[in-house]
Amino acid sequence: MLSSELRGLLSASRLFQQADLAAVEALLGGCVRHQLMPGDTLIEAGARNATLYLVLSGELRVYAGGRDLPANAMLGPGDCAGEMSLIDGYSASALVLAAAPTELLAIPHERMWELLDAVPLVARNLLAIMSGRLRNNNLTLVTSQSRSLEFEQAGSVDTLTGLHNRRWIEESFMRLIRRCRLDGAPLCLVMADVDLLADVNDRNGLLTGDNVLRRIARCLAESLRPQDLLGRYGGDEFAILLPQTPLPEARAIAARLCAAVAAAGIVVPPAKNARTLSCGVAPVGTEDDLTGVFTRAERALLQAKANGRNRVEVGG
Repeated sequence: MLSSELRGLLSASRLFQQADLAAVEALLGGCVRHQLMPGDTLIEAGARNATLYLVLSGELRVYAGGRDLPANAMLGPGDCAGEMSLIDGYSASALVLAAAPTELLAIPHERMWELLDAVPLVARNLLAIMSGRLRNNNLTLVTSQSRSLEFEQAGSVDTLTGLHNRRWIEESFMRLIRRCRLDGAPLCLVMADVDLLADVNDRNGLLTGDNVLRRIARCLAESLRPQDLLGRYGGDEFAILLPQTPLPEARAIAARLCAAVAAAGIVVPPAKNARTLSCGVAPVGTEDDLTGVFTRAERALLQAKANGRNRVEVGG
């Protein structure tokens, strides 16, 4: 016979919710009650487990990644532990510790199967418990993946302009160069630099210069095709990779970018003229590596600066 105290605890548990306790009393009568103190181990990760533990009082904590990491779950009165390894027969996948003085009812493997056969409602309750755990684990996994993607994106985005940064440029540009090399498709690199931005920084301050960079970055992004790759290379320089684009068309695109920036009318007093852009263009050959292409585009950009700015030059 179960004590009235234990019957009350069982009826409040999720496992025996709405079950006829009289039908399971004989099976539970021989089950042992365990006492744990804070820090005691109930289940060791990697160890075999053939018992389902029902929490009568206290608190358990589940550590899927080890005791040095935050707990993945907390189990209180009415919850159960060990059901997964009991059902599938594999070793326990998580460490389970007592976080407070805890009392448990231990239901052995054979007794649990007898109970599930005798009372189908208990089987349904156990299925609901395990489904809830699986749903929670899936949600945790999705959340972790989302955070990983956020961190990955944060590591590849320039915080000032919102464009991709140099790290992303070097990785993505090289992948596209390899792809175009295999396809035999024409490809060109454009290096663009804001003219005389250092004068704005010296005269008006870095905040004003940053605002100019942001406005020009937006202007470039809005003027390019969907397939073009754009990023801030560093300082006041931008790198643009133009796939499926022969050199004459790349030069025309670069000229269009210069015209778009000039037409944006970004004027910083006391200057009266709008900010402008200079561009250097270099075709990507079948034997080129990223360093060589950037070197030729940079040389062409310096030539555009030397020839009066707000213009496009081509590097061979």
